[in-house]
Amino acid sequence: MTLWSGRFATETDEGMRRFNDSIGFDQRMYAADIRGSIAYAGALARAGLITAGERDQLVSGLEQVQAEFDAGTFQVQPGDEDIHTAVERRLGELVGPVAGKLHTGRSRNDQVTTDLRLYLLDEMASLREALVALQAAIVEKAEAHTDVIMPGYTHLQQAQPVLFSHWLMSFFWKFQRDRERLADVARHTSVLPLGSGALAGHPLGIDRQALAAELGFAAVSENSVDAVSDRDYVVEFLAWAALVQVHLSCLAEDLIVWASREFGFVEIAEAYSTGSSLMPQKKNPDSLELMRGKSGRVVGHLMGLLMTLKGLPSAYNKDLQEDKEALFDVIDTLKMELPIAAGVVRTLKVNAARMAAALDEALLATDLADYLVHKGIPFRESHHLVGRVVRRAEELRVPLKELALAEYQAIHPAFAGDLYAVFDFRRSVEARDTEGGTAPVAVRTQIERARELLNQ
Repeated sequence: MTLWSGRFATETDEGMRRFNDSIGFDQRMYAADIRGSIAYAGALARAGLITAGERDQLVSGLEQVQAEFDAGTFQVQPGDEDIHTAVERRLGELVGPVAGKLHTGRSRNDQVTTDLRLYLLDEMASLREALVALQAAIVEKAEAHTDVIMPGYTHLQQAQPVLFSHWLMSFFWKFQRDRERLADVARHTSVLPLGSGALAGHPLGIDRQALAAELGFAAVSENSVDAVSDRDYVVEFLAWAALVQVHLSCLAEDLIVWASREFGFVEIAEAYSTGSSLMPQKKNPDSLELMRGKSGRVVGHLMGLLMTLKGLPSAYNKDLQEDKEALFDVIDTLKMELPIAAGVVRTLKVNAARMAAALDEALLATDLADYLVHKGIPFRESHHLVGRVVRRAEELRVPLKELALAEYQAIHPAFAGDLYAVFDFRRSVEARDTEGGTAPVAVRTQIERARELLNQ
Protein backbone atom coordinates (compact mmCIF):
# COMPACT_ATOMS: atom_id res chain seq x y z
CA MET A 1 0.00 0.00 0.00
CA THR A 2 1.36 3.41 -0.98
CA LEU A 3 1.28 6.50 1.22
CA TRP A 4 -1.36 8.02 -1.03
CA SER A 5 -3.52 5.03 -2.02
CA GLY A 6 -6.60 6.07 0.00
CA ARG A 7 -7.87 8.29 -2.79
CA PHE A 8 -7.51 5.57 -5.46
CA ALA A 9 -9.93 2.73 -6.18
CA THR A 10 -7.68 0.76 -8.57
CA GLU A 11 -4.11 -0.48 -8.43
CA THR A 12 -1.28 1.35 -10.16
CA ASP A 13 -0.21 -0.17 -13.47
CA GLU A 14 2.94 -2.23 -12.98
CA GLY A 15 4.78 -0.38 -15.74
CA MET A 16 3.72 2.93 -14.25
CA ARG A 17 4.92 1.79 -10.84
CA ARG A 18 8.38 1.00 -12.20
CA PHE A 19 8.38 4.28 -14.13
CA ASN A 20 7.38 6.25 -11.04
CA ASP A 21 9.54 4.61 -8.35
CA SER A 22 12.89 6.12 -7.41
CA ILE A 23 13.91 3.63 -4.69
CA GLY A 24 16.34 2.03 -7.14
CA PHE A 25 18.58 5.08 -7.00
CA ASP A 26 17.53 7.31 -4.10
CA GLN A 27 18.08 4.75 -1.36
CA ARG A 28 21.65 5.99 -1.15
CA MET A 29 20.15 8.94 0.75
CA TYR A 30 18.97 6.69 3.59
CA ALA A 31 21.29 8.22 6.19
CA ALA A 32 20.18 11.75 5.31
CA ASP A 33 16.51 10.70 5.35
CA ILE A 34 16.83 9.07 8.77
CA ARG A 35 18.83 11.96 10.16
CA GLY A 36 16.17 14.41 9.02
CA SER A 37 13.40 12.22 10.44
CA ILE A 38 15.09 11.94 13.83
CA ALA A 39 15.39 15.72 13.99
CA TYR A 40 11.78 16.09 12.86
CA ALA A 41 10.58 13.73 15.60
CA GLY A 42 12.29 16.03 18.11
CA ALA A 43 10.61 19.04 16.55
CA LEU A 44 7.19 17.37 16.79
CA ALA A 45 7.78 16.68 20.47
CA ARG A 46 8.90 20.25 21.14
CA ALA A 47 5.72 21.48 19.46
CA GLY A 48 3.61 19.20 21.69
CA LEU A 49 2.39 17.14 18.74
CA ILE A 50 3.81 13.88 20.11
CA THR A 51 4.91 12.90 23.60
CA ALA A 52 8.49 12.47 24.70
CA GLY A 53 7.88 8.73 24.90
CA GLU A 54 6.59 8.64 21.34
CA ARG A 55 9.58 10.64 20.20
CA ASP A 56 11.91 8.14 21.85
CA GLN A 57 10.08 5.24 20.19
CA LEU A 58 10.44 6.89 16.82
CA VAL A 59 14.12 7.69 17.32
CA SER A 60 14.87 4.16 18.51
CA GLY A 61 13.06 2.67 15.52
CA LEU A 62 14.80 4.99 13.08
CA GLU A 63 18.15 4.03 14.56
CA GLN A 64 17.29 0.37 13.99
CA VAL A 65 16.41 1.12 10.37
CA GLN A 66 19.75 2.93 10.02
CA ALA A 67 21.56 -0.09 11.43
CA GLU A 68 19.89 -2.36 8.88
CA PHE A 69 20.93 -0.11 6.01
CA ASP A 70 24.46 0.17 7.39
CA ALA A 71 24.72 -3.61 7.66
CA GLY A 72 23.27 -4.14 4.19
CA THR A 73 20.36 -6.18 5.54
CA PHE A 74 17.53 -3.76 4.76
CA GLN A 75 15.01 -5.39 2.45
CA VAL A 76 13.23 -3.19 -0.09
CA GLN A 77 9.60 -4.29 -0.50
CA PRO A 78 7.05 -3.85 -3.29
CA GLY A 79 5.33 -0.53 -2.66
CA ASP A 80 8.53 1.16 -1.47
CA GLU A 81 8.32 3.99 -4.00
CA ASP A 82 11.27 5.90 -2.65
CA ILE A 83 13.62 6.03 0.29
CA HIS A 84 11.11 7.99 2.38
CA THR A 85 8.37 5.39 1.87
CA ALA A 86 10.78 2.54 2.58
CA VAL A 87 12.02 4.04 5.83
CA GLU A 88 8.50 4.87 7.03
CA ARG A 89 7.22 1.40 6.11
CA ARG A 90 10.02 -0.34 7.99
CA LEU A 91 9.65 2.04 10.94
CA GLY A 92 6.00 1.02 11.21
CA GLU A 93 6.98 -2.64 11.27
CA LEU A 94 9.38 -1.97 14.12
CA VAL A 95 7.44 0.46 16.37
CA GLY A 96 3.83 0.07 15.30
CA PRO A 97 1.16 2.75 14.69
CA VAL A 98 3.18 5.54 16.31
CA ALA A 99 5.25 5.56 13.11
CA GLY A 100 2.26 7.19 11.41
CA LYS A 101 2.74 10.29 13.54
CA LEU A 102 6.18 11.03 12.13
CA HIS A 103 4.82 12.49 8.90
CA THR A 104 2.59 15.00 10.72
CA GLY A 105 2.78 18.30 8.85
CA ARG A 106 5.54 16.99 6.62
CA SER A 107 5.35 16.33 2.88
CA ARG A 108 7.68 14.31 0.73
CA ASN A 109 8.06 17.58 -1.16
CA ASP A 110 9.97 19.26 1.66
CA GLN A 111 11.42 15.97 2.91
CA VAL A 112 13.14 15.02 -0.34
CA THR A 113 14.89 18.33 -0.85
CA THR A 114 15.97 18.31 2.80
CA ASP A 115 17.47 14.86 2.30
CA LEU A 116 19.15 15.90 -0.92
CA ARG A 117 20.69 18.97 0.66
CA LEU A 118 22.00 16.97 3.62
CA TYR A 119 23.37 14.29 1.32
CA LEU A 120 25.02 16.81 -0.99
CA LEU A 121 26.64 18.74 1.87
CA ASP A 122 28.29 15.53 3.07
CA GLU A 123 29.46 14.64 -0.42
CA MET A 124 30.84 18.14 -1.01
CA ALA A 125 33.00 17.74 2.09
CA SER A 126 34.45 14.53 0.62
CA LEU A 127 35.02 16.17 -2.76
CA ARG A 128 36.76 19.09 -1.12
CA GLU A 129 39.20 16.66 0.54
CA ALA A 130 39.84 15.00 -2.82
CA LEU A 131 40.52 18.39 -4.43
CA VAL A 132 42.97 19.25 -1.66
CA ALA A 133 44.78 15.94 -2.18
CA LEU A 134 45.11 16.69 -5.91
CA GLN A 135 46.41 20.18 -5.17
CA ALA A 136 48.93 18.74 -2.71
CA ALA A 137 50.20 16.31 -5.35
CA ILE A 138 50.62 19.22 -7.78
CA VAL A 139 52.60 21.25 -5.25
CA GLU A 140 54.86 18.33 -4.35
CA LYS A 141 55.62 17.55 -8.00
CA ALA A 142 56.22 21.22 -8.83
CA GLU A 143 58.51 21.70 -5.85
CA ALA A 144 60.62 18.74 -6.95
CA HIS A 145 61.18 20.26 -10.43
CA THR A 146 61.71 23.99 -9.92
CA ASP A 147 64.81 24.01 -12.17
CA VAL A 148 63.35 22.23 -15.23
CA ILE A 149 62.84 24.49 -18.27
CA MET A 150 60.42 23.52 -21.01
CA PRO A 151 58.86 25.15 -24.05
CA GLY A 152 55.72 27.05 -23.17
CA TYR A 153 52.92 26.77 -25.70
CA THR A 154 50.08 28.87 -27.03
CA HIS A 155 47.95 27.50 -29.88
CA LEU A 156 50.00 24.32 -29.26
CA GLN A 157 52.93 26.17 -30.87
CA GLN A 158 56.13 26.96 -29.02
CA ALA A 159 55.83 30.42 -27.51
CA GLN A 160 58.24 31.25 -24.65
CA PRO A 161 60.34 29.19 -22.25
CA VAL A 162 58.76 28.46 -18.87
CA LEU A 163 59.54 26.30 -15.89
CA PHE A 164 57.77 22.93 -15.85
CA SER A 165 56.81 23.73 -12.26
CA HIS A 166 55.22 26.99 -13.41
CA TRP A 167 53.09 25.15 -15.96
CA LEU A 168 52.05 22.56 -13.38
CA MET A 169 51.22 25.19 -10.75
CA SER A 170 48.80 26.79 -13.22
CA PHE A 171 46.50 23.85 -12.45
CA PHE A 172 46.84 24.37 -8.71
CA TRP A 173 45.20 27.76 -9.12
CA LYS A 174 42.42 26.39 -11.33
CA PHE A 175 41.61 23.82 -8.66
CA GLN A 176 41.94 26.46 -5.95
CA ARG A 177 39.20 28.49 -7.64
CA ASP A 178 37.16 25.30 -7.81
CA ARG A 179 37.65 24.81 -4.09
CA GLU A 180 36.56 28.37 -3.36
CA ARG A 181 33.51 28.01 -5.62
CA LEU A 182 32.58 24.81 -3.81
CA ALA A 183 32.32 26.79 -0.59
CA ASP A 184 29.80 29.08 -2.27
CA VAL A 185 27.76 26.11 -3.50
CA ALA A 186 27.80 24.68 0.04
CA ARG A 187 26.56 27.99 1.44
CA HIS A 188 23.62 28.03 -0.96
CA THR A 189 22.91 24.36 -0.23
CA SER A 190 22.91 24.86 3.53
CA VAL A 191 19.32 26.17 3.66
CA LEU A 192 16.61 24.18 5.46
CA PRO A 193 13.42 23.55 3.45
CA LEU A 194 11.86 21.21 6.05
CA GLY A 195 8.74 22.72 7.54
CA SER A 196 7.54 24.02 4.18
CA GLY A 197 5.03 21.20 3.81
CA ALA A 198 3.80 20.38 0.34
CA LEU A 199 3.99 24.05 -0.67
CA ALA A 200 2.04 26.21 1.81
CA GLY A 201 4.07 25.95 5.01
CA HIS A 202 3.64 24.18 8.35
CA PRO A 203 0.38 24.71 10.29
CA LEU A 204 1.33 23.03 13.57
CA GLY A 205 3.95 25.24 15.20
CA ILE A 206 7.22 23.56 14.22
CA ASP A 207 10.33 25.52 15.23
CA ARG A 208 12.22 25.62 11.95
CA GLN A 209 15.15 27.56 13.36
CA ALA A 210 15.75 24.85 15.95
CA LEU A 211 15.45 22.21 13.22
CA ALA A 212 18.02 24.06 11.11
CA ALA A 213 20.44 24.28 14.02
CA GLU A 214 20.06 20.60 14.86
CA LEU A 215 20.66 19.50 11.27
CA GLY A 216 23.55 21.90 10.75
CA PHE A 217 21.89 24.17 8.20
CA ALA A 218 23.08 27.76 8.10
CA ALA A 219 19.70 29.26 7.21
CA VAL A 220 15.98 28.56 6.81
CA SER A 221 14.17 28.90 3.48
CA GLU A 222 12.21 32.13 3.19
CA ASN A 223 9.28 30.96 1.05
CA SER A 224 7.59 27.56 1.15
CA VAL A 225 6.54 27.54 -2.53
CA ASP A 226 10.13 28.25 -3.55
CA ALA A 227 11.59 25.86 -0.99
CA VAL A 228 9.95 22.70 -2.35
CA SER A 229 10.80 23.47 -5.98
CA ASP A 230 14.24 25.04 -5.58
CA ARG A 231 16.95 22.98 -7.25
CA ASP A 232 19.28 25.89 -7.85
CA TYR A 233 21.77 24.27 -5.49
CA VAL A 234 21.82 21.13 -7.64
CA VAL A 235 22.34 23.18 -10.78
CA GLU A 236 25.11 25.15 -9.07
CA PHE A 237 26.78 21.94 -7.97
CA LEU A 238 26.57 20.46 -11.47
CA ALA A 239 27.96 23.69 -12.94
CA TRP A 240 30.77 23.57 -10.41
CA ALA A 241 31.44 19.93 -11.27
CA ALA A 242 31.40 20.72 -15.00
CA LEU A 243 34.12 23.32 -14.51
CA VAL A 244 36.19 20.94 -12.38
CA GLN A 245 35.79 18.38 -15.14
CA VAL A 246 36.95 20.89 -17.76
CA HIS A 247 40.06 21.62 -15.67
CA LEU A 248 40.76 17.90 -15.30
CA SER A 249 40.30 17.47 -19.04
CA CYS A 250 42.76 20.27 -19.81
CA LEU A 251 45.35 18.72 -17.49
CA ALA A 252 44.75 15.34 -19.09
CA GLU A 253 45.09 16.71 -22.62
CA ASP A 254 48.49 18.30 -21.96
CA LEU A 255 49.82 15.16 -20.30
CA ILE A 256 48.46 12.90 -23.06
CA VAL A 257 50.28 14.96 -25.70
CA TRP A 258 53.47 15.27 -23.69
CA ALA A 259 53.55 11.55 -22.89
CA SER A 260 53.61 10.71 -26.62
CA ARG A 261 56.88 9.48 -28.12
CA GLU A 262 57.03 12.60 -30.27
CA PHE A 263 57.27 14.79 -27.16
CA GLY A 264 58.47 12.45 -24.43
CA PHE A 265 58.32 15.24 -21.84
CA VAL A 266 56.62 13.03 -19.25
CA GLU A 267 55.90 9.38 -18.63
CA ILE A 268 52.65 8.15 -17.11
CA ALA A 269 53.14 5.45 -14.49
CA GLU A 270 52.10 1.93 -15.42
CA ALA A 271 49.62 1.98 -12.52
CA TYR A 272 47.61 4.57 -14.46
CA SER A 273 48.11 3.14 -17.96
CA THR A 274 46.70 0.22 -19.93
CA GLY A 275 47.88 -1.90 -22.84
CA SER A 276 46.62 -3.00 -26.22
CA SER A 277 44.87 -6.30 -26.98
CA LEU A 278 46.73 -6.44 -30.31
CA MET A 279 49.95 -4.40 -30.07
CA PRO A 280 52.27 -5.72 -27.33
CA GLN A 281 54.39 -2.57 -27.13
CA LYS A 282 51.57 -0.15 -26.29
CA LYS A 283 51.25 1.72 -23.01
CA ASN A 284 48.18 3.92 -23.29
CA PRO A 285 47.30 6.84 -20.96
CA ASP A 286 43.74 5.57 -20.53
CA SER A 287 43.35 7.16 -17.10
CA LEU A 288 43.79 10.56 -18.72
CA GLU A 289 41.73 9.75 -21.80
CA LEU A 290 38.80 8.69 -19.63
CA MET A 291 39.25 11.86 -17.60
CA ARG A 292 39.03 13.87 -20.79
CA GLY A 293 36.16 11.78 -22.13
CA LYS A 294 33.95 12.10 -19.04
CA SER A 295 33.70 15.85 -19.63
CA GLY A 296 30.84 15.28 -22.07
CA ARG A 297 29.02 13.17 -19.52
CA VAL A 298 29.35 15.65 -16.67
CA VAL A 299 28.53 18.72 -18.77
CA GLY A 300 25.63 16.80 -20.28
CA HIS A 301 24.09 16.22 -16.85
CA LEU A 302 24.16 19.98 -16.21
CA MET A 303 22.45 20.69 -19.52
CA GLY A 304 19.90 17.95 -18.90
CA LEU A 305 18.81 19.31 -15.53
CA LEU A 306 18.55 22.84 -16.87
CA MET A 307 16.22 21.56 -19.57
CA THR A 308 14.19 19.68 -16.95
CA LEU A 309 13.75 22.82 -14.87
CA LYS A 310 12.98 25.12 -17.77
CA GLY A 311 9.31 26.04 -17.84
CA LEU A 312 8.16 24.06 -14.79
CA PRO A 313 5.10 25.55 -13.10
CA SER A 314 5.46 26.75 -9.52
CA ALA A 315 6.05 24.49 -6.52
CA TYR A 316 6.81 20.77 -6.68
CA ASN A 317 6.42 18.72 -9.85
CA LYS A 318 7.43 15.10 -10.38
CA ASP A 319 9.90 16.25 -13.03
CA LEU A 320 12.14 17.21 -10.11
CA GLN A 321 12.78 13.52 -9.47
CA GLU A 322 15.11 13.76 -12.47
CA ASP A 323 17.61 15.77 -10.41
CA LYS A 324 19.01 12.79 -8.52
CA GLU A 325 20.43 10.38 -11.05
CA ALA A 326 22.36 13.19 -12.72
CA LEU A 327 23.64 14.44 -9.38
CA PHE A 328 24.57 10.99 -8.11
CA ASP A 329 26.40 10.10 -11.30
CA VAL A 330 28.44 13.30 -11.24
CA ILE A 331 29.35 12.80 -7.59
CA ASP A 332 30.41 9.21 -8.27
CA THR A 333 32.43 10.29 -11.30
CA LEU A 334 34.38 12.97 -9.45
CA LYS A 335 34.93 10.85 -6.35
CA MET A 336 36.54 8.20 -8.55
CA GLU A 337 38.35 10.63 -10.82
CA LEU A 338 40.00 13.11 -8.45
CA PRO A 339 42.10 10.50 -6.59
CA ILE A 340 43.19 9.06 -9.94
CA ALA A 341 44.25 12.51 -11.13
CA ALA A 342 46.23 12.97 -7.92
CA GLY A 343 47.87 9.57 -8.44
CA VAL A 344 48.83 10.39 -12.03
CA VAL A 345 50.50 13.63 -10.93
CA ARG A 346 52.16 12.09 -7.90
CA THR A 347 53.73 9.25 -9.93
CA LEU A 348 54.48 11.31 -13.04
CA LYS A 349 58.04 10.94 -14.39
CA VAL A 350 59.42 14.22 -15.73
CA ASN A 351 61.98 14.01 -18.55
CA ALA A 352 63.97 17.22 -18.17
CA ALA A 353 66.43 16.26 -20.91
CA ARG A 354 63.68 15.87 -23.52
CA MET A 355 62.20 19.20 -22.51
CA ALA A 356 65.59 20.90 -22.83
CA ALA A 357 66.19 19.28 -26.23
CA ALA A 358 62.86 20.63 -27.46
CA LEU A 359 63.76 24.25 -26.67
CA ASP A 360 64.04 26.21 -29.90
CA GLU A 361 65.79 29.58 -30.00
CA ALA A 362 62.72 31.09 -31.64
CA LEU A 363 61.22 30.90 -28.12
CA LEU A 364 63.52 33.84 -27.30
CA ALA A 365 62.23 36.14 -30.03
CA THR A 366 60.24 38.13 -27.47
CA ASP A 367 63.41 38.50 -25.39
CA LEU A 368 65.10 39.89 -28.49
CA ALA A 369 62.29 42.43 -28.87
CA ASP A 370 62.74 43.34 -25.18
CA TYR A 371 66.46 43.82 -25.89
CA LEU A 372 65.54 46.55 -28.40
CA VAL A 373 63.11 48.08 -25.91
CA HIS A 374 66.06 48.51 -23.53
CA LYS A 375 67.76 50.36 -26.39
CA GLY A 376 64.87 52.84 -26.42
CA ILE A 377 62.91 51.45 -29.35
CA PRO A 378 59.11 51.30 -28.87
CA PHE A 379 57.88 47.75 -28.44
CA ARG A 380 55.57 47.84 -31.48
CA GLU A 381 58.56 48.77 -33.64
CA SER A 382 60.86 46.25 -31.95
CA HIS A 383 58.25 43.53 -32.46
CA HIS A 384 58.17 44.30 -36.18
CA LEU A 385 61.97 44.38 -36.42
CA VAL A 386 62.40 41.02 -34.70
CA GLY A 387 59.76 39.58 -37.00
CA ARG A 388 62.00 40.58 -39.90
CA VAL A 389 64.98 38.98 -38.12
CA VAL A 390 63.06 35.71 -37.74
CA ARG A 391 62.07 35.77 -41.40
CA ARG A 392 65.69 36.44 -42.47
CA ALA A 393 67.00 33.58 -40.31
CA GLU A 394 64.42 31.25 -41.88
CA GLU A 395 65.50 32.34 -45.35
CA LEU A 396 69.13 31.58 -44.54
CA ARG A 397 68.15 28.40 -42.65
CA VAL A 398 70.16 29.32 -39.55
CA PRO A 399 69.18 29.62 -35.88
CA LEU A 400 68.73 33.15 -34.57
CA LYS A 401 71.92 33.02 -32.52
CA GLU A 402 73.93 32.04 -35.60
CA LEU A 403 72.60 34.86 -37.74
CA ALA A 404 75.50 37.19 -38.45
CA LEU A 405 75.64 40.56 -36.69
CA ALA A 406 75.74 42.24 -40.10
CA GLU A 407 72.37 40.71 -40.91
CA TYR A 408 70.95 42.07 -37.66
CA GLN A 409 72.38 45.52 -38.23
CA ALA A 410 71.07 45.57 -41.79
CA ILE A 411 67.61 45.41 -40.22
CA HIS A 412 68.35 48.03 -37.53
CA PRO A 413 71.59 49.62 -36.28
CA ALA A 414 70.49 49.31 -32.62
CA PHE A 415 71.47 45.65 -32.74
CA ALA A 416 74.96 45.26 -31.28
CA GLY A 417 77.29 42.44 -30.32
CA ASP A 418 75.67 42.07 -26.92
CA LEU A 419 72.42 40.83 -28.51
CA TYR A 420 73.74 37.25 -28.47
CA ALA A 421 73.51 37.21 -24.68
CA VAL A 422 69.74 37.10 -25.18
CA PHE A 423 69.96 33.48 -26.37
CA ASP A 424 69.99 31.92 -22.92
CA PHE A 425 66.84 30.08 -21.86
CA ARG A 426 67.59 30.26 -18.15
CA ARG A 427 68.24 33.97 -18.35
CA SER A 428 64.90 34.39 -20.12
CA VAL A 429 63.05 32.48 -17.44
CA GLU A 430 64.79 34.25 -14.56
CA ALA A 431 63.99 37.66 -16.05
CA ARG A 432 60.26 37.07 -15.54
CA ASP A 433 60.43 37.47 -11.79
CA THR A 434 57.36 39.60 -11.17
CA GLU A 435 54.61 38.09 -9.04
CA GLY A 436 52.98 35.27 -10.96
CA GLY A 437 55.86 34.92 -13.41
CA THR A 438 57.87 31.87 -14.39
CA ALA A 439 61.17 32.84 -12.70
CA PRO A 440 62.30 30.32 -10.04
CA VAL A 441 61.92 32.95 -7.31
CA ALA A 442 58.36 33.71 -8.42
CA VAL A 443 57.45 30.02 -8.67
CA ARG A 444 58.82 29.39 -5.17
CA THR A 445 56.61 32.23 -3.96
CA GLN A 446 53.63 30.56 -5.66
CA ILE A 447 54.44 27.27 -3.97
CA GLU A 448 54.76 28.90 -0.55
CA ARG A 449 51.38 30.58 -1.01
CA ALA A 450 49.87 27.33 -2.20
CA ARG A 451 51.10 25.52 0.88
CA GLU A 452 49.54 28.20 3.07
CA LEU A 453 46.21 27.68 1.33
CA LEU A 454 46.45 23.91 1.73
CA ASN A 455 47.13 24.30 5.43
CA GLN A 456 44.14 26.56 6.04
